[in-house]
Amino acid sequence: MSPNTATIHHRQHGSLLAGPEKKLLIWIAGRLPRRVTSDQLSLLGLGAMLAAGLAFWAASFDAAWLLVVIAALAVNWLGDSLDGTLARVRNQQRPHYGYYVDHVLDVAGAAFLFGGMALSSLMSTAVGLGLLAAYLMVSSESYLATHARGVFKLSFLRIGPTELRLLLAGGALRLMVEPTVHLFGREWLLLDLGGVAAVVGLLAAFATAALRNTAALYREEPPPRPVAHEHATGAVTAPSRLPVQGR
Repeated sequence: MSPNTATIHHRQHGSLLAGPEKKLLIWIAGRLPRRVTSDQLSLLGLGAMLAAGLAFWAASFDAAWLLVVIAALAVNWLGDSLDGTLARVRNQQRPHYGYYVDHVLDVAGAAFLFGGMALSSLMSTAVGLGLLAAYLMVSSESYLATHARGVFKLSFLRIGPTELRLLLAGGALRLMVEPTVHLFGREWLLLDLGGVAAVVGLLAAFATAALRNTAALYREEPPPRPVAHEHATGAVTAPSRLPVQGR
């Protein structure tokens, strides 16, 4: 595909750190050696997510592994955020390839991270699997909305991937001090409370986006008026055009 091909969707990134983050990424991309490619950065981000998941599992035996989690999240930010920026800075965009590969790797990375958390003693398995399921629901809705409306939103309530990494890194630091908290007269795993809160937030984001996009698409494509009618002879007039596939 030609590097001058226009992007296939419009990106909306309204998170708290989106502005300064974009400037930093462009600055880094402009100084990377030519031998560094977007594909290499994408694989770096995926490998970092695998490392984060394994480190969460290993932290069940030694809390020092949580420092590896924080480092892996930083490397994931670099690879996952910089791959597309590098392509745009070098004018080497591959819109369809980049969109597909980026989000396939995002899904795989989420499975690595949440799977490692669910397998650790720091989070209940049910909470970890629920978190993964909620993340996949939000991701699926986002990808469908991008296809149907041509807009890809990277944040909800001004919280995007970078802010989530920072929250998770902060949680990892807190876990090194004490993995549990006392609430309502009971002792809870800190990651369980954070995971449940994240599931609630993700489900709220899913419901909000689904309702908003359904309403917008309904307005853009209202129900068609019946065009076929029966004449006195019983013949039925065919519609003037074929309906578009889908609802």
